[in-house]
Amino acid sequence: GDSGESSTVNCSYETKQYPALFWYVQYLGEGPQLLLRAQRDNKKGSNKGFEATYNTETTSFHLEKALVQESDSAVYYCALSDTVTETAGGAENKL
Repeated sequence: GDSGESSTVNCSYETKQYPALFWYVQYLGEGPQLLLRAQRDNKKGSNKGFEATYNTETTSFHLEKALVQESDSAVYYCALSDTVTETAGGAENKL
């Protein structure tokens, strides 16, 4: 969207565990890099104006940013990891 808008990229997960949750960002021509993470319920991860809150009640980890810049245009990946499976998950969105 235009500069100055707020934006949310949704992420929901399904698991019986309490996984660690991650958001990765991949800018054009680059590899994915870790944006933020949260390990426990109600914990908030934040970085560079982005934030996501670990919500076990709604099993969600939505990525939010109050003021979206043109430079935030990228592919965003939501991922989870727990002790049972090595890595899993992945939602793909463009801001």
